[in-house]
Amino acid sequence: MLLFFILGLLVHFVFFGSIFDIYFTSPLVHGMTPQFTPLSPPAKRLVLFVADGLRADTLYEFDENGNTRAPFIRNIIMHEGSWGISHTRVPTESRPGHVALIAGFYEDVSAVAKGWKENPVGFDSLVNESKYTWSWGSPDILTMFAKGVGGDHIYTYSYDAESEDFGAHDVTKLDTWVFDNVKEFFHAARNNQSLFSKVNEEKIVFFLHLLGIDTNGHAHRPTSREYKDNVKVVDDGIKEIVSMLEHFYGNDGKTAFIFTSDHGMTDWGFHGAGHPSETLTPFVSWGAGIKYPQKVSAQKFDDAFLKEWKLENWKRQDIHQADVAPLMASLIGVPFPLNSVGILPIDYLNNTDLFKAESMFTNAMQILEQFKVKMTQKKEATLPFFFTPFKLLSESKQLNILRKARSYIKQRKYDEAKPSHLLPCCFIAVSVLVAFFLLIQDCPWTYYVYCLLPMPIWYAVLREFQVIQDFVLSLLTFPPSQLVGYLFVFTLGIEVLVLSFFYRYMLTAGLIAFACWPFITQLWTRAKSISLSWIFFSLLLAVFPLMPVVGRKPDIFLVMGAGLLVLLLSLCVVTSLIRRKDRFINEELLLHLFQMLSIVLSMCVVYTTHDSLLKKQGLPLFNQIISWITLASSFLLPLLSPTSLFERLFSILLSSMSAYLLLSTGYEALFPLVLSCLMFVWIQVEQETLQQLSVSYKQKVTSLQFTYNPDITQFRQIYLDDVRRAFFLVFFLVTAFFGTGNIASVNSFDLASVYCFLTVFSPFMMGALMMWKILIPFVLVMCAFEAVQLTTQLSSKSLFLMVLIISDIMALHFFFLVKDYGSWLDIGTSISQYVIVMSMTIVLVFLNGLAHLLTTKKLELCGKPKSHLI
Repeated sequence: MLLFFILGLLVHFVFFGSIFDIYFTSPLVHGMTPQFTPLSPPAKRLVLFVADGLRADTLYEFDENGNTRAPFIRNIIMHEGSWGISHTRVPTESRPGHVALIAGFYEDVSAVAKGWKENPVGFDSLVNESKYTWSWGSPDILTMFAKGVGGDHIYTYSYDAESEDFGAHDVTKLDTWVFDNVKEFFHAARNNQSLFSKVNEEKIVFFLHLLGIDTNGHAHRPTSREYKDNVKVVDDGIKEIVSMLEHFYGNDGKTAFIFTSDHGMTDWGFHGAGHPSETLTPFVSWGAGIKYPQKVSAQKFDDAFLKEWKLENWKRQDIHQADVAPLMASLIGVPFPLNSVGILPIDYLNNTDLFKAESMFTNAMQILEQFKVKMTQKKEATLPFFFTPFKLLSESKQLNILRKARSYIKQRKYDEAKPSHLLPCCFIAVSVLVAFFLLIQDCPWTYYVYCLLPMPIWYAVLREFQVIQDFVLSLLTFPPSQLVGYLFVFTLGIEVLVLSFFYRYMLTAGLIAFACWPFITQLWTRAKSISLSWIFFSLLLAVFPLMPVVGRKPDIFLVMGAGLLVLLLSLCVVTSLIRRKDRFINEELLLHLFQMLSIVLSMCVVYTTHDSLLKKQGLPLFNQIISWITLASSFLLPLLSPTSLFERLFSILLSSMSAYLLLSTGYEALFPLVLSCLMFVWIQVEQETLQQLSVSYKQKVTSLQFTYNPDITQFRQIYLDDVRRAFFLVFFLVTAFFGTGNIASVNSFDLASVYCFLTVFSPFMMGALMMWKILIPFVLVMCAFEAVQLTTQLSSKSLFLMVLIISDIMALHFFFLVKDYGSWLDIGTSISQYVIVMSMTIVLVFLNGLAHLLTTKKLELCGKPKSHLI
């Protein structure tokens, strides 16, 4: 049995990792020949301004007084350059956005494992192809283009990561720091001959990354005064930098300027998905090689933006974000980035038709190089009779297209069985054939794992053919209508669980069905009070999936209300314990009072922190210290409580709520409280339903001890109703995950949740705190199920097998629904859904151990407890 258990875990680990190898292998290729336009470029130098997180409408629209927020950029649009909207692709995050702008390709899917912090694979970029590049801004962005690049031609200047503080009084300093350092750089260049000669070279780039707008958007929302005023700060800074550069270079007319953004932002301060507020970013270019403004009487766009922005008479030229990279390469005459898929927007170029045609030809050759390398790699790793070339781009057609294009340029036409010895021998023979087939195709080693691992699994299954046969015969003993009914209900339950990953309201439907369940059993006639409690809390919990995703509508008063309800419940419970127990020792009473005090402190910290941040006074140090102490103590305080079932579960609830309040911003603070009440009722319900099966063992819940270790020989046999219990567990676990939002994507989280602990941007620490917030409801469910196993004498091994079957059936759905395209929200959600289901059995073992520790272990601080009475 142990061997099969280990083999089962191995299978799930392999399938767990398989999607990343199958779906999320980088499509980038290497070994292409650099392509560049043979003609002289119009510009010697390029200045790239990227206002992180800037929405197009915020820049172009007028404020409430009828004035433009960016008068300098507005003047450029009307008198000096060209403008439009840059259409970004999902994921609308900082790393993919900057990669698209500077490298010309939309972030490859292998970055899902590393996010935007570092390069998933090596790639070429405009920065790498330039002779020199100087960049200023956030360390998170600048370093990813300098990492792994050979030579010493890339220079980065960044502030400390601690400066990216969402709770800071004025985050526009992130942008003024960049502008001030650029000014100091050019002032120093006048007195440094070596530096002066470098900045006067050709094919150089100056990159200014401006993070203030994005930070203000996250901290205050894009509709805030802080966000909009930051646009004016950026506009003034750009005006000063442009004036300084023109003076430094003597107005030689050889500088090209580009101003854009990596992504936009939703009204609630998030980005990553595909909402127009996230994908529509401004794009303005002027200077050497860029067309001057073109006045028109009509435009091809049918949206209302032009009229709202009062730009109907100035030609708007929209581009795709990846098209910016070939445009910049064309302007300064460097090779197009090797991995770029961008198409040169020739309507922005102010140059001869010959230059445009040569640039487009170079662009096509550069993209074709990637196709040829990819085709060669595929051909070498595939058997000849299995390889089918892409007919529209066969080698002969490639040559024909290139020959025609070159000819048109020269002509100046610029416009066109059972167990036996036989069974293992058969499986060995099949395995050898599969391995040989993979070997001659030069397949990666992971393919051997995927193809050969099922062999021992199916061998083990067929060896137990008699068990399978007995199982089928036992199913046939049920009346056909009853069997079909059970299968229908089971299938319907599985589909509800699957659909709940996409539509949260399916959890509401499931909980309503749970509320109706007592009426179709004997529970309603046997225990009306317990049934009414079950119905009430099931319906109350069913409200949460209908609420907006956490973070969209924060409400600090709901957090305060949740804390008051916990205190009120605590007073009732402590009073009840004092009256009911003959012996209630001082240590137990002090522990409960201390946990109630911890709830009060959490409420005070949440309220004062919220008030301090609103006043832009930052996170108070005292609040931060109390928050971390509360979080640490929440792991230890339950271990000091008595091991009686009711008191230990109540102590776990109080400690969990003190930490959860600190991590809450709205209605979700009520969720663990309602969930725990339902779990307490569930324990009573399961003990009552067990009596319908004529099980002799029954002990009052109030008298049970978690330290009670029953003899495993007395574990009862599995009944059909135990499948329902396993389903209830899986459903409650899914509800714990998705009850207040879609935890499958970081885009669903509000950073304000961790502001009681820290406000300085720290992705790993913030992620750990958010993960603990997710796990708290999960732990509450598992601790409750510890009690269910105890009251019903259910074997945890049997439970594990049933949950394994349910989760594997769900996993089959999500295995075929994994996406490797679309936004990080779509991709991340599909991965997370698959990972959650596949992890369920693995994490269940871990959390079952954690729940067992929290419920059974007892810490003695002062030796044996005293026995005197209160």
